[in-house]
Amino acid sequence: MDELMADLRAETAELDAMIQGLDATAWELPTPAEGWAVRDQISHLAWFDDAATVSVTDPERFRAALPAFLARGHAGVDELAAASRDLPAASVHDWFRAARARSLEAFARLEPGTRPPWYGPDMSAASFVTARLMETWAHGQDVADALGVARTPTARLRHVATLGVRAMPYGFAIRGLPAPARPVRVELTAPDGSPWSAGPEGAEDTVEGTMLDFCLLVVQRRHLADTSLKVRGTTAETWTAVAQAFAGPPGGGRAPLRSAITPSGISQGNT
Repeated sequence: MDELMADLRAETAELDAMIQGLDATAWELPTPAEGWAVRDQISHLAWFDDAATVSVTDPERFRAALPAFLARGHAGVDELAAASRDLPAASVHDWFRAARARSLEAFARLEPGTRPPWYGPDMSAASFVTARLMETWAHGQDVADALGVARTPTARLRHVATLGVRAMPYGFAIRGLPAPARPVRVELTAPDGSPWSAGPEGAEDTVEGTMLDFCLLVVQRRHLADTSLKVRGTTAETWTAVAQAFAGPPGGGRAPLRSAITPSGISQGNT
């Protein structure tokens, strides 16, 4: 947990530095998420940081509100973003900083055996914190794409990769598909060049490539066709089409890029 908390703080600091000092125009730049500007990505993180704090500190209140929110599906998330669009950019930034600080304080008191509720299955304390790191990195990628910023991959991606592998059954289940028929071996190259793997050795189904490409795929920020991943086996092929490391309704994913990324970071065909 100490390592996870340190990495979540570092991921938070990197995103905060990226949006620090942005002018009003930059806050309204469109991101690859259809209909969402930079401000929407940050308000989304702030809202769900506050929700995470409630989950940890008052799980019964969180559970009571959960069915109504889930019933709204994707519309609920878009409505939350729309509800914050009248806020000045500085207020959105302040909200994110305050909400993240509150959540970090709550996470620091989590006992390892605690299983906070969330918008998918309840998670262990470690997985809960990992999910917030994953969300920060994923939405930070949308912001980076909008701003035309090339981020340097870090060792923190190992947390996203781990969550992506563990969430394999969820990607199938949330779409009403049968459970994965066979195990999948994942073999990746970490940002520092070291090998990273998950799944049984000798599995016939495999996914191989860079950790960055794998993480971009499982958070649905890149289409498989826009990565260098090598996929072998029917189960692996199905998984890489539905992989979803985040909770909630099935994500729509991103269409394959059909042109080079523009200065604003958005590519034709990116949804």
